[in-house]
Amino acid sequence: MKKKLSFTEFLSKFYVYILLLVMYAPLLLLIVFSFTDTKIIGRWDGFSLHLYEALFKDAEIMQAFGNTFLVAISSAVVSTILGTMGAIGIFYSGKRSKAIMEGISNIPVINAEIVTALSLTILFVMAGVTFNFITLLIGHVVLTIPFVILAVRPKLMQMDPNIYEAALDLGATPKKALRTIVIPQIMPGIVSGFILSITLSLDDYIITAFTRDTAFQTLSTYVYGVTSKKGTLPPSLRALTTIITLIALVILIIVNINSSGEKKKNEKI
Repeated sequence: MKKKLSFTEFLSKFYVYILLLVMYAPLLLLIVFSFTDTKIIGRWDGFSLHLYEALFKDAEIMQAFGNTFLVAISSAVVSTILGTMGAIGIFYSGKRSKAIMEGISNIPVINAEIVTALSLTILFVMAGVTFNFITLLIGHVVLTIPFVILAVRPKLMQMDPNIYEAALDLGATPKKALRTIVIPQIMPGIVSGFILSITLSLDDYIITAFTRDTAFQTLSTYVYGVTSKKGTLPPSLRALTTIITLIALVILIIVNINSSGEKKKNEKI
């Protein structure tokens, strides 16, 4: 026999559904209207893949798309390596040092992004550095490293510290124990940090605008430039939105499958 929902449970579920609708309705609208050749969202001119054809023929958008993913993947790799090393270093530090470093690593998370962007710009100008891909990469790494640390740290806390100590007692060097014991234990956190870094880098505009070479366009700077000139979003970008959403969805499904597999494996153990 099915249990009836109480009024409170009904309200809570209703609230969640409304919240999800508000969050995803604009995205679903863009996806639906990426399959019709109209300049005005809300007017359906019949099913068409013309926007996707126009998207792949637009050299400027494709260049910005490639640049965006190049920066995102590069910064995610660097951030994941440095962030993982930082999280491990903080975890195995003394109590006082650990508290100080945790506080410092959290500052960029709660700090306004415009402050970080301005600080980096002033630093590069004072150092006499010409703005290029490296300055842009540094900006994105600074943005994403704290989130990698936040993703890895819980996995370190869940790990049994005696395993690492046991490996050392059995003759393993610290490097070998780290590589064969610690890293596999915290791998889900590392993967989460990597994906989070890519996501943050993909949609960043402020740090990108302040630290890039003006000739280097990413999707965020391209969209801002086009909409500020024309006052409207180019129709082909609706197709690009759909493609990026599908890529993110596939990554999310893969991560969830891996997480479920790890959970089942741990339960068996």
